Amino acid sequence: MAEMNTPAMQNPETRVLNGSEIVVECLKEQGVKTVFGYPGGAILNIYDALYKHQDEITHILTSHEQGAAHAADGYARATGKVGVCLATSGPGATNLVTGIATAYMDSIPVVAITCNVGVSLLGRDSFQEIDIAGVTMPITKYNFIVKDINKLAKVIRRAFAIAQSGRPGPVLIDITKDVTAATCEYTPVVPEPVKRQIDTIREEDIETALELIRKSQKPFIFVGGGAVLANASEELRTLAHRIQAPVADSLMGKGAFDGTDEMYTGMVGMHGTKTSNYGITECDLLIVAGARFSDRVTGNASKFAPNAKILQFDVDSAEINKNIRTHASVVGDLKVILRKLNARLDPINHDEWVAHVERMKDMYPLRYDKNQLTGPFIIETIDELTKGDAIICTEVGQHQMWAAQYYKYRKPRTFLTSGGLGTMGYGLGASLGAKMGCGDEGHPDTPVFNIAGDGCFRMNMNEIATATRYNIPIIEVIINNHVLGMVRQWQTLFYGKRYSHTILNDAVDYVKLAEAMGAKAYRVSSKDELRPVLEEAMKLGSPVVIDCQINCDDKVYPMVSPGAPIQDAFDEIDLKIN
Repeated sequence: MAEMNTPAMQNPETRVLNGSEIVVECLKEQGVKTVFGYPGGAILNIYDALYKHQDEITHILTSHEQGAAHAADGYARATGKVGVCLATSGPGATNLVTGIATAYMDSIPVVAITCNVGVSLLGRDSFQEIDIAGVTMPITKYNFIVKDINKLAKVIRRAFAIAQSGRPGPVLIDITKDVTAATCEYTPVVPEPVKRQIDTIREEDIETALELIRKSQKPFIFVGGGAVLANASEELRTLAHRIQAPVADSLMGKGAFDGTDEMYTGMVGMHGTKTSNYGITECDLLIVAGARFSDRVTGNASKFAPNAKILQFDVDSAEINKNIRTHASVVGDLKVILRKLNARLDPINHDEWVAHVERMKDMYPLRYDKNQLTGPFIIETIDELTKGDAIICTEVGQHQMWAAQYYKYRKPRTFLTSGGLGTMGYGLGASLGAKMGCGDEGHPDTPVFNIAGDGCFRMNMNEIATATRYNIPIIEVIINNHVLGMVRQWQTLFYGKRYSHTILNDAVDYVKLAEAMGAKAYRVSSKDELRPVLEEAMKLGSPVVIDCQINCDDKVYPMVSPGAPIQDAFDEIDLKIN
């Protein structure tokens, strides 16, 4: 009788593994080196498998699952690879939700792996059961619940492909506990490279774009986070200089265009520079590269870029005409679109327009009080010390805006912040992920700072314990004004100085807290104290917390009032005049 030809015999690499081992093998297939998470009963089988493979995959135990989600997000933003986080069922899974939503709003590729109760216990209100797939459906690019061991490997591979393709985003995989224990045959697969989206780039759209660019007398380029995700920095620089177009960016677009370039005008929008806001208002063609026209960018949308034709490039067709009506658009991978345009554009002279914008830069510089320790001074000092060769993470608020305004981002993936969701507590976890990513990418000495407000630091300060547990040398800079600064700024300007629950002037000592968690900590109260402390922090090679005391009445300027057009930006001088 002939011997049966089994699949295992057909492929010598085929093995019988349990679900947890398949999860680990699939992570190894995808080149995952570091994951972030927190164990619990339903996910114990996977953690047992990770224990056996700890020499191949590093697991960082965060202090809270939200910290794990933010760390995976920061890892992805800093490296361009998929970030991975793990959590158990019930509250473990729901604690990931804010981090998943943060990644979703900013189009960050994250794979979140959760485990649930066994199939027979689903739908019975079992201990720590939650329909996490249902909970996260609106805030994921895709999600799965795996109830069949034979589908597990395929689902994980699909999840990684979906997270990275087209417009990136988070994907959730929920695996029932019995699947993590069941066995089946596993055959390793080499992942196919993620293809750039080019099938939607139509020749007639490229021709229309070229015609608009050639006819323009006052072109202006607006860069968003999509340019970072598409790795399109070089193509952007080429386009801007070839057609002599000034360049502004959104919060998410920081670093996609060199902040020291002569064509750069600063951020646009509610806290953008007057030059960027006025330039976009005066231009006759606004070229929008990977931006989605957030309300914080456009202000009053009906008065945004009133003199311009709008030419939008985006990988996601849903963003075309969603917030601002366009005159023309090209849908597809931004890097490819820009390459096609650059290949067919001859140099165009706009000297008069560029000179006009340069005069606006001289007329409307960013200003702050140089006589005392302030947020802008802190950021500028960090920029000088690092020469732009650092990763800057932030929380959300005044300090975030100062970090966007006063640090000169020379390269993409060096500014990590929660733009769309505005998540207080994001930055510390993200900085841990970014620092681990630096090590995995072969440049472990890149400094990583997290710029925080005292209100944000309270949100997830427990992750300092994570930094000290693994000696992850991030530098946490708290710009401490003893208030919820941005909310208080709005209360000052628009709510008659009624400071309802925004004052944090209590007895909490962040230096003692940081030291109690094992970090080196400093308090800085004057300008003269700052530089020596930062220099020492950068040399230590261990986690550092720097508590910088600033005035509670410091404000972020320029500013555009809610609902006003961006050309109505004002600063402190304007308020005094009016």
